[in-house]
Amino acid sequence: MPIFETDRPKRSRLIVTGAAGGIGQMIRGKLDHLADEVVLSDIDDVEVSGNEVSRPCDLTDLDGIRALLKGGGDVLHFGGQSMEAPFERILNSNLIGTYNLYEAARLEGVRRVFFASSNHAIGFHPREEMLDADSVTRPDTLYGVSKVYGEAMARFYYDKFGVESLILRIGSCFPKPADQRQLATWMSVDDMIRLFGRMIHAHRLGCPILYGASDNTESWWDNSKTAYLGWQPQDSSDAWRDGMPDDYWHPDEPKARYQGGIFVTYGHPGTKMPE
Repeated sequence: MPIFETDRPKRSRLIVTGAAGGIGQMIRGKLDHLADEVVLSDIDDVEVSGNEVSRPCDLTDLDGIRALLKGGGDVLHFGGQSMEAPFERILNSNLIGTYNLYEAARLEGVRRVFFASSNHAIGFHPREEMLDADSVTRPDTLYGVSKVYGEAMARFYYDKFGVESLILRIGSCFPKPADQRQLATWMSVDDMIRLFGRMIHAHRLGCPILYGASDNTESWWDNSKTAYLGWQPQDSSDAWRDGMPDDYWHPDEPKARYQGGIFVTYGHPGTKMPE
């Protein structure tokens, strides 16, 4: 089954922030079916091909982001700090940067934003607990706190100014799962691309919260409350289940008890993190 919806008209423009980051690099080259022009943005220029163009931008520069968004287009917002870090770095990239992105979207008339949230916004929930879109946030790090802030910013700009957002609490988006935990949290790149298509072509998006995981046998997350989007992940971590080392799960260890995994064991980012 093809992963792309070929019967829907393309958008004229799609803007990707954080294009040099881990997920940004994996989705590049897979978006040409969604837009005539794909604008890739990061602090520095990024390599482009096909219908891609590079537009460097610093998220702390509101005028620069306005220039990036000028002319419209939907935004895939992956920019910012993607791991635990000292507060000053998170403040600039994930708090100020997220505000600037949404304010620029409001000012430039951007229709829709994909906000890359994280499972670390809910990391202190036990892994035995099934979560849905209405579950309370329980961040496991300052990074996770910044994602809760970003989700609130997305909701505020939707309720007050009508900027629609798809909030995705991404699990583990890598080429393949790396450990036992990721058998539950893994999300394939192709399933993420499919979700972009649903976001862009939905008649009504609103501001839904989804959990970013593929169709894995083990699951901690329930997306039924956002089923109206029609997103159905087609890949699964099960292909890697046989032979996966089982040394991750030790019931008395916090990294095994909580959904955030190793992140729940991190101390304050001013201290040394565990190996």
